[in-house]
Amino acid sequence: MKLKLQNVLFIFLFFILLTSCVGTASQGVFGTGVSVALDPRSLGTQIDDSIMQKNLAARLTLKEKKYLLSLKIKVIDGRIFITGKVDDPEEKLQITKLAWETKGVRSVKNDIRVKEEFNFKQSAKDLLITSQLRSALIFNKEIKAINYQIDTYKKKIYVYGIANSKEERKAVISEAKSILDVKDVVSSILLVEDLRIQKN
Repeated sequence: MKLKLQNVLFIFLFFILLTSCVGTASQGVFGTGVSVALDPRSLGTQIDDSIMQKNLAARLTLKEKKYLLSLKIKVIDGRIFITGKVDDPEEKLQITKLAWETKGVRSVKNDIRVKEEFNFKQSAKDLLITSQLRSALIFNKEIKAINYQIDTYKKKIYVYGIANSKEERKAVISEAKSILDVKDVVSSILLVEDLRIQKN
């Protein structure tokens, strides 16, 4: 019975998050009190951004209830900004992956701080893998390397970005899998045609 009550309260909170999206759009980018007229975005873009923000917040909260308080999300013109604190680097990367999977996203800036102690040896190996993949993408003429973000943690590569075609997406994943010592490749690569807010 207690568990059922908790679920009802959680669903209620989730519903409030989703239904409040249009109201927060009127506050604009610059915080409370700024009118729609002073926001440089169009009203349609403000509403799209607000929907994306509420959608991501709801998905993160469904994944881990603690994210409701520990993370802050802002969406501006399809660009997602995340701040807060998490327990370990892989948790941060999973949050970035979820953000990239939000419909209409154009980029993700993850400024989440990690509580875990720094491991120099592991970080050096991960940095080498990231550098190798970054170089491979730059030298591959089928890939527009600037459209991709790469993170590596414990020899697991996370690749996020926007591909111009399915062939380009396949080429990026193939390059990642070919890097020596890589244990796994986790990709969140969208196609330009799938974006709700098209690139300029």
